[in-house]
Amino acid sequence: MKKIEYNLKRELPLILIIILSFAISIYFYPMMPDRVPTHWNFRGEIDGYSGKFSGTFMMPIMSLIMYGLFLVLPVLDPKKNNYERFKSTYVFFRYLFHIFFLGMQTMIILAALGYKVDISRWVMFSISLLFMLMGNVMGRVKHNYFVGIRTPWTLASEEVWVKTHRMAAILWTVGGFIGAVLSLLKIGLAWILVTIAFIPTLIPVVYSYLLFNKISKTKNSDS
Repeated sequence: MKKIEYNLKRELPLILIIILSFAISIYFYPMMPDRVPTHWNFRGEIDGYSGKFSGTFMMPIMSLIMYGLFLVLPVLDPKKNNYERFKSTYVFFRYLFHIFFLGMQTMIILAALGYKVDISRWVMFSISLLFMLMGNVMGRVKHNYFVGIRTPWTLASEEVWVKTHRMAAILWTVGGFIGAVLSLLKIGLAWILVTIAFIPTLIPVVYSYLLFNKISKTKNSDS
């Protein structure tokens, strides 16, 4: 098995983000209530709580787990060599997720301390922004088993993978931008969810299936 290549200088900014998230939780922990709100419905109403410790440290722990997972995935992937071909994009994804978790942590703490925060709307804005930024580089992701639009048809054909990710890049970027605008304009959250998740995710899946079958039929007719 290929060893994990670890460069402390390159990893230091990500490590500092995680340390910051734990430091924030440690600082605010004594001020947190026994029941920490961690889930909100589409109307922005709290409909789920966690205990003091889990609610305060949930996001830093998730960020730490994701950090380890991102290090391990390229080693486990049968197409591990392809990660070198989109290394900068992979690092970009890592930064996006860690910053996203830090933002979620901040909102949870503010809400728990009694500040008026429209959590549902800001969560939707954050997710929209995440989709938009990921979409902006989605076309650079090379054939692999863990990152990107992984359907049976993209995994079976590199040509289908490339064309599907080019389409997904446009859909995710546009969908994320529209979702972010709708969030700021306080449009219905259900519409935002459809814009940033359902449509940009479903269309590439269907497209990859149709494209794979088209290519297969062409190859069969030529043989």
